[in-house]
Amino acid sequence: MDRRNFLHFIGCSCLSMGLSSCTTAPITERKQLKLLPEAKLNAQAAQVYNKIKEKEKLITDSRLDNISEIGKRMEDSISKYFDNSGTVDPTVNFDWEYILIDKKKVKNAWCMPGGKIAVYTGMLDITKNTNGLAAVMGHEIAHAVAKHSVERASANVALNVVTSVTDLLTGGKVSTVNRSTGTNTVGLLTQIGILNPFNRKQESEADYLGLIFSSLSGYDIRETVNVWKRMKEANKGKTPPEFLSTHPSPDNRMKKINEWMNEVILEYPPLKT
Repeated sequence: MDRRNFLHFIGCSCLSMGLSSCTTAPITERKQLKLLPEAKLNAQAAQVYNKIKEKEKLITDSRLDNISEIGKRMEDSISKYFDNSGTVDPTVNFDWEYILIDKKKVKNAWCMPGGKIAVYTGMLDITKNTNGLAAVMGHEIAHAVAKHSVERASANVALNVVTSVTDLLTGGKVSTVNRSTGTNTVGLLTQIGILNPFNRKQESEADYLGLIFSSLSGYDIRETVNVWKRMKEANKGKTPPEFLSTHPSPDNRMKKINEWMNEVILEYPPLKT
């Protein structure tokens, strides 16, 4: 296949994948590109989750009970909301699970595709109370509900194609530069110019959807800003410039949350499940 035909093939393939894989995020209706099967990603996530459970020291006391209770209320509220709205429940194939990892110095929580959630004990020092914990869990659950992992993995696939085509068009100059400098020039530029802003958009979307899921579940979302204030204090202001970070800056995050607060309280009141 000559160069022209190769480029035509790549272009048509990408267009075909894009046209057949464009969806929208739930509630926000932001356009998304999904090139990979969700079921496969969920299965892979479940395997990794099980390995983490084997490796880490897990807490199974009342603190985990509280996490599980919050999670179950959100599970039910999310399903009820989409059922009431007559739209497909994006969590219908989820296998929800919650663990509490005993790491006091780690102030973090995460949610893998398919509803696999982990909270570190250090995060409980930030959340302080049930509403604060619900704020954090709502944010993490929102990542899974909005299929952000599928979207990110699909973006990586598309970017790998773009990188290969760029290298071809420049006669291999990109590869030459990378070999001589020992760095991935295109990857670095792409991360700063494309991936990071893209990830920050997802993080903001998770903040917004997290507020909604917490409100639907009957938690006081006014505690959310206090959680991020405590997180900022715990980090002692040591955050990278926003253009180098995958997350919005704490101040920008709190500003947006305050802007959304009244709207969410009014439009997404607690549901009876």
